[in-house]
Amino acid sequence: RTSRAESRVRAKAQVKASPAATMRVGGDVGRPAGGPHSGLSDQARARLEEMIVSLELAPGSIWSEAELSARLGIGRTPVREALQRLEGDHLVRILPRHGAQITEINVVEQLLLLELRRALDRLIAADAARRCTTQERSQLLKMAERLEAFESEDVLAYLRQHYELKTFLADCARNPFVARAVMPCYAMSRRFYYLYYRQVPDIATATKHHAEVIRAVVVGDEKAAAAASDRLMDYVEKLTRATVSSRF
Repeated sequence: RTSRAESRVRAKAQVKASPAATMRVGGDVGRPAGGPHSGLSDQARARLEEMIVSLELAPGSIWSEAELSARLGIGRTPVREALQRLEGDHLVRILPRHGAQITEINVVEQLLLLELRRALDRLIAADAARRCTTQERSQLLKMAERLEAFESEDVLAYLRQHYELKTFLADCARNPFVARAVMPCYAMSRRFYYLYYRQVPDIATATKHHAEVIRAVVVGDEKAAAAASDRLMDYVEKLTRATVSSRF
C-alpha cells in the first residue's frame, strides 16, 4: 500500500510536471504542436495579425485564401489554418466559399472588451509579481526602460515593443489559461489604438502607466502591481471613450 506521504510526493511531482505549470505562454498561447504546416501557419498568423492591426487589411474587407497566400508568399493550407486561429481572436470572420472578412472596429465592443482585459491584466500583474524569477524581473525592467526611451514616430514599431513586453509579462505570470484569454484582447486593442492614435496622441502617458505596472512587478509587490494595472486600464478606457467625443 502507498503511504500518505508517498502520495503527496507523487501529487506534487504531477503538478510540477503539468503543462499548465511549465509551458511558456507568449505568442500562440498554449497551442499544441501541429503537423508539417505548423511553422508556416505560425508565420502566416503573425504576419496577418500585424497586417490587420496596422489596417493594411482594412476592417470590413474580404480576402480569399488565394489572395492572402499570394500576398504572404505562403501556401494556402497554412493561411487557412492561420485564418481559423485569427477567427478565434475575433480579428476575422470566415465566410464559407468567399474567404475571410476582417472584422469591423466598434467602440462599444471595444469598451466591453476592456472590461475583460481589466480583470485579466490585473491577475497577470499580481501573479507575475509573485512568480517572477530574478532574471525575469531584470529582463522586465530592461524592456520597460526600452519602451520609455522610445522616441520614434513609428507607432507600429512602438506597438511591437509593447506587444513583446505584454507577452513576456504574461509568461512571467505562469498561467497559460489567463494568457490564452488575454491575447486576443491585446490584438484588438492594438488595432483600435493604431486607428485612433492620431486623434489622441498619448504614447508618453501610456508608456508611463505600463512602466508603473512593471516596476511594481519587479519589486514583487502584488497589491501595487494590481493597482497600477487598474490605473492603466482606467486610462485606456478614458482614451477609448475620447475617440467617440473626438468625432463630433
